Amino acid sequence: MDIRPLTGGLGAEIIGADIRDPTQFGDIRAAFSKHSVIVVRDQQISPDDHLEFARRFGPINVNRFFKPVDGYPEIAMVLKEKDQKEAVGEGWHTDHSYDQEPAMGSILHAIEMPPYGGDTLFVSMGAAYDALSEPLRQFLHGLTAIHSSRHVFGTTAQDSEAAQSGRLNNAENATQDAHHPVVISHPLSGRRGLFVNPVFTTHIEGLSKAESDAILNMLFEHCKQPEFQCRVRWRAGDITMWDNRATWHKAINDYHGFRRLMHRVTVDGSAISSH
Repeated sequence: MDIRPLTGGLGAEIIGADIRDPTQFGDIRAAFSKHSVIVVRDQQISPDDHLEFARRFGPINVNRFFKPVDGYPEIAMVLKEKDQKEAVGEGWHTDHSYDQEPAMGSILHAIEMPPYGGDTLFVSMGAAYDALSEPLRQFLHGLTAIHSSRHVFGTTAQDSEAAQSGRLNNAENATQDAHHPVVISHPLSGRRGLFVNPVFTTHIEGLSKAESDAILNMLFEHCKQPEFQCRVRWRAGDITMWDNRATWHKAINDYHGFRRLMHRVTVDGSAISSH
């Protein structure tokens, strides 16, 4: 097994591994803990193999809104047909940040890929936090942000192509609102990181709308710097897993006219805190 960092601050690709082999799991989990994003190349696996690998990390979190894979309610289908324009997940976000206990991680399996494009970008929220000035860090400590699913998956978002095409469902279940610290300590490493994102974070509690918008927009622009990013270039068969407590990600929608099909399994997390 060859583990190769993708950038200086985030991500690694793993060559020569087999996620079906339980004797390799310890090394794969250690790489995930260290790099926050891992790409395990060239996996010839079934949906059952995908689920078995995910369960080694923890219980499965069944997504409420994505259309599931036939026969596998625990696996969400991430699909863009060649005639569709919108890709799900184009905005910078953290999966399930609207839950009281945000998902630990997501495991995405590339089934069918376009000949080019369709990459995924990731951001290290620990690196973004480390690059803030000390006075700003002190200001952010103790603040709480509100995250919601309502405006993204709810009834007001049903005119999107993703909802109209059936890729997203159950708008009536988009009732989640969660309060999370703006700065968290990672449950495994203890590393401090920002925990706000442009898609699901609506405002900072206790601030006026103008103050909240100004702080959040400043943080969002700060986090988008390329120094904090890595880019995953997919090949069919690849498995990519990322830590939702430590990263943002976004799908690059640059493959119009081609089909892209992924299977995603999400692993349950735990409550997050600033301590």
